Amino acid sequence: MKRNLWIAVLFILTSLLIVACGDVDSDTGSDSGGKKVVIKVANNFGIDHPHNVAILEKFKPIAEKESNGTLEIQIFENNKLGAELETFDGVRNGTIEMAIAGTTVSGNPEKLKVGDWPFLFENLDHAKAAYTGEVGAEVAEELEEKTGVKVLGWAANGFRAFSSHEPVESMEDFKTYRLRMPDLPEYIAIGESLNANVISLPFSEIFTALEQKVADGQDNPISTLVANGFYEVQENVLLSNHVFSPNLYVINGDLWENKLTDEQRNAIEKAAQASTEYQWQLYGESVENDIAFLKEEGLTVTEPSKEFRQDMVDAMEPFFAERKEKYTWAEEMLQKIKDLK
Repeated sequence: MKRNLWIAVLFILTSLLIVACGDVDSDTGSDSGGKKVVIKVANNFGIDHPHNVAILEKFKPIAEKESNGTLEIQIFENNKLGAELETFDGVRNGTIEMAIAGTTVSGNPEKLKVGDWPFLFENLDHAKAAYTGEVGAEVAEELEEKTGVKVLGWAANGFRAFSSHEPVESMEDFKTYRLRMPDLPEYIAIGESLNANVISLPFSEIFTALEQKVADGQDNPISTLVANGFYEVQENVLLSNHVFSPNLYVINGDLWENKLTDEQRNAIEKAAQASTEYQWQLYGESVENDIAFLKEEGLTVTEPSKEFRQDMVDAMEPFFAERKEKYTWAEEMLQKIKDLK
């Protein structure tokens, strides 16, 4: 009887050991063991925005295929999981696995503010060379160090334009312009440098503010103006290209380091590279199409005259003087960007 009891105990212990070993990936130390992991991807863009198209057409299928079905990608666009800062904080604390983040992040990573600085880039190729090269790597390193997220890649939010009810044709027009800007020090400083009356509102409140004429206009990339329907409550667009806004693919650091297998990490990296590259392409292709669409919808789309643009650039001299004094790294960073022209 005792012998049968010991055999039964030994059988149970052996079974438990096998199950425990099966829950840990022997190569990576990951506790996923190849089990399916759900990755929620949050962002604040409309369904037809290049970011969502890239995530849907590239990131999701590649990640799921390359992980042999052990990853399930769920996309939550248009603020469904919260505004930009909320989703970034969700990625930091692990309630959201992944997000497309802009420059609105917690943790005070100083160098990310470069993405809010005016008139740095000549064109899209110039911006892409900076963010997918040394400049982007330097900013990502600081972001990871200060916030704990993992940066998977850089994408293009795009060159920002001013939309408005009334035309903006000179510096004088800014003086009566109630301009919605992101509630960030850099953007507020840009608006104030132009002598506009700056109104800081969350992204989710822009449409209503324009519709009810609480604000005269706003600044965002053309693709955002179209995808989020702001064109329905605006009459004019000034292609000022005053700021190039980048975006990042970020994933929770603990998930990345401790809860994914090598296969799953490789799948995500491959998917992120393909998706961000596709998104840069989509953004470039979308600009002319979006401008044509806005014109068809009856909006007046103009470019600033050479003199007007130079006036805007000159108005930013105090902005840069202040930041060069504040940040020891600013001068070198600005030179790196300039050298890429």
